Amino acid sequence: MIKRPNEVLLVDDDHAVRKMIQKVLVRAGVNVHAVEKASDALELLTRGHRFEVIVTDLVMPGMDGIKLLQLVRQLDLDVPVIIVTGVPTLESAVLAVEHGGFRYLSKPVQSQQLVEVVREAATQHRLSLLKRKALSICEAGGWLLEDLDNLEERFELALEQIWIAYQPIVLWPAQRVYGYEALVRSFDPDLPRPGLLFDAAERLGRVHDLGQRIRAAVAEGIGSAPSGASIFVNLHALDLTNDGLYSRSSPLAAVAHRVVLEVTERASLHRIEDLQARLALLRSLGFRIAVDDLGAGYSGLASFSQLEPDIAKLDMSLIRDIDGSPSKASLVRSMLAVCKQDLGIEVVCEGVETVGERDALARVGADLYQGYFFAKPESTFRKDSIFPPAACRAEEGGVC
Repeated sequence: MIKRPNEVLLVDDDHAVRKMIQKVLVRAGVNVHAVEKASDALELLTRGHRFEVIVTDLVMPGMDGIKLLQLVRQLDLDVPVIIVTGVPTLESAVLAVEHGGFRYLSKPVQSQQLVEVVREAATQHRLSLLKRKALSICEAGGWLLEDLDNLEERFELALEQIWIAYQPIVLWPAQRVYGYEALVRSFDPDLPRPGLLFDAAERLGRVHDLGQRIRAAVAEGIGSAPSGASIFVNLHALDLTNDGLYSRSSPLAAVAHRVVLEVTERASLHRIEDLQARLALLRSLGFRIAVDDLGAGYSGLASFSQLEPDIAKLDMSLIRDIDGSPSKASLVRSMLAVCKQDLGIEVVCEGVETVGERDALARVGADLYQGYFFAKPESTFRKDSIFPPAACRAEEGGVC
């Protein structure tokens, strides 16, 4: 049962339907706030009113349910949105899923089904919030939950102590370094790792500040990289809304032809307006676009279609122990064929840790590898001792 005073926001322009759904939910013990227009719902949300679940009609005058869903996601990543429609179509169902809709229901909806879906959505919402809070506590020892003033001070200190670690990406058949992934670190003991830095940046609304500092640090060090090596720079999805990223005077613009922007936190992509135009502008400057975690579920595939990347990174769960899993090997072989042959996309295999994994990947047609087997992230651009000696390359199984 959904507990009061947590509310469900109901949006439907049809008075009779709105009253019927409201009556069903109230009878089930749900606290309902009903509005006629999507614009009314949006106004409530922008004023800071938070709901546990949103139930919306699809076809409404002025703003439909899909557009409302898109705008809701710009304000709240977690709240479940249930779309109920009397005119279901495949196109609208796909759009609902792409923009993070929780359920897509066709009218008339059985009362019991509606109540069960709303309860499920409310439970999932609470669990997602608790999970995020728990992760913050585990990683930061609880201090990330302190007041924002204290967090702001800690974040400033960490920002001043940022440094970049570089992990090689190797072109195995040619036995040479293809590029390096630039990984942010901080000497500050409270925020030493990327996850903690970005958690703090998101809480403080300072993702742009962190992204700019990272790109400036990479631009400062890129001159020491081997000639011709590509540099992969992680880019939080919300950084795509930073106008400074598109400036020809930005730190990385002068070396854009060497930079691959690896888009992370892609659950936020639906919050980016004019995404395709923004990506086209970045490519016009010379940047290439990459996605990681390909194969890690629906979200990875959805963002793949949104970003149309130049380079894709296979999720390390596909790489782990691939030498002992014919099904993984077959799946990776197929993914490589589609990406490389059909789409013209280069593929990096992340998380290579053993000679067995390396050799299994070679057998299925992979050529770009990244992982501890070759090198750990370091403060300098490692050029030597990356490739094991011939005797080690021939070994089957184990770590060289």
